[in-house]
Amino acid sequence: MSADDFAHVRAWVFDLDNTLYHPSARLFDQIEARMTAYVVATLGVSPAEADRLRSQYWREHGTTLAGLMREHDLDPLPYLEDVHDISMDHLVPDPELASHIRNLPGRRIVYTNGCAPYAERVLAARGLSGLFDAVYGVEHADFHPKPDQAAFDRVFGRDGIDTTIAAMFEDEPRNLAVPHAMGMKTVHVAETSNPADHIHYHTDDLTRFLAALSG
Repeated sequence: MSADDFAHVRAWVFDLDNTLYHPSARLFDQIEARMTAYVVATLGVSPAEADRLRSQYWREHGTTLAGLMREHDLDPLPYLEDVHDISMDHLVPDPELASHIRNLPGRRIVYTNGCAPYAERVLAARGLSGLFDAVYGVEHADFHPKPDQAAFDRVFGRDGIDTTIAAMFEDEPRNLAVPHAMGMKTVHVAETSNPADHIHYHTDDLTRFLAALSG
């Protein structure tokens, strides 16, 4: 990767979980536990069955929430509030990452399959508040989840992003397929690379990757 590869980019889209913080913070362990408990309480199934349904719905519908909405007509708002009511104690501010994000030319947004209030809490814990022009959650996509085309159409349409001059940073490989098809530069942020035609770049260190963009 060279900085020239991103010289045209004027819209920078970042996923949240396991992208703007390292997976070692294990926030999703907390979220998944709350998801399981919510499914148990709502559907009246065992914890083992709840875990099975979570996995199935994630595979088939993009997120557990999407599956619950489509299969069980679940009200999404109480669910989102409940499952994201977690501790941020494992997150620490990252001034270096903040500096590199601040220096990116153009518009900077966060787009997560979680909800926007949760995203704001994560950003605050990471010392990244105030760096982004907008923060979008699944509620801004009318509860369509990434990787659905409809999700990206709604969020990018709402924001007015020109995808031909945009880049997407994301830890989940399948969520980069639509951005790639829309003409965006795609960056997979994860410990392990997952080579695919729709992934332009991989990094296991977002801070270092963004530092390289500045020259």
